[in-house]
Amino acid sequence: MSIFIDKHSRVVVQGITGRDGSFHANQMVEYGTDVVAGVTPGKGGQFFTASTGRAIPIFNTVEDARAATEADVSVIYVPPAFAAGAIMEAADAGIGFIVAITEGIPVLDMTRAAAFVRDRGARLLGPNCPGLITPGQAKVGIIPGQITTPGPVGVISRSGTLTYEAVNQLTQAGIGQTTCVGIGGDPIIGTNFIDCLEAFSKDPETRAIAMIGEIGGTDEQEAAEWIRDHLEIPVVGFIAGQTAPPGRQMGHAGAIISGSAGTAAEKMKVFADCGIAVARRPADIRVLISEALGL
Repeated sequence: MSIFIDKHSRVVVQGITGRDGSFHANQMVEYGTDVVAGVTPGKGGQFFTASTGRAIPIFNTVEDARAATEADVSVIYVPPAFAAGAIMEAADAGIGFIVAITEGIPVLDMTRAAAFVRDRGARLLGPNCPGLITPGQAKVGIIPGQITTPGPVGVISRSGTLTYEAVNQLTQAGIGQTTCVGIGGDPIIGTNFIDCLEAFSKDPETRAIAMIGEIGGTDEQEAAEWIRDHLEIPVVGFIAGQTAPPGRQMGHAGAIISGSAGTAAEKMKVFADCGIAVARRPADIRVLISEALGL
């Protein structure tokens, strides 16, 4: 099965006529995702033609797109200055699952947008994330489809690049995935580790989980405690940034160590204390997952 998206998801692409939006919309269509609409203000009535020949109608607003196509998922490729507005527009139109790929959205903008989405009962993934993919069914975002394969492992990651690395390692080892989710590394995100873990816990086909965190904050520790108290299937954890110097930002805006709680060593210790198998390097993930699955 899967979490959050599947072959029945109907996707609207906000910013479909931009450079990134058009490229990735085409990639999603080629993968088999049901992209039913695009949104670019001022270009309503036009069409985006994918490489498959599929003509996708473009609308001026998400409200118009949803009314015409019954879209239930939105993916956002809108410049940072306008991305929070695009997120709120999607939620206001009744889209239930919103994926914000955009990097560099101002934190103050996201404070308002995240609260707006929650108030309307929608779920936001991201921002500054690679999206997600349910192998063989649908991909929403920028995760390369060719590195995935269907199988029993759920993948959750704060890092886009390490999402790809872990998924590719699993696929090369003959271990498929149920859904691979990149939650994003910004200080304010819509869906965290625990949200994904809870969703995977309800998926009968997910038999193990790979969880990839990084330095900064305490999300990984909180997730580890949730796993200890609520999850029965095995989890393998990896923390990026093990050699990062304290006090220096490394990569994501949220990856800043402030005090001992945000260090890789502290996170890995909590993982081990909570019964999570700890990978010391990305290549160890597939080894530990194989052991957890008894392969």
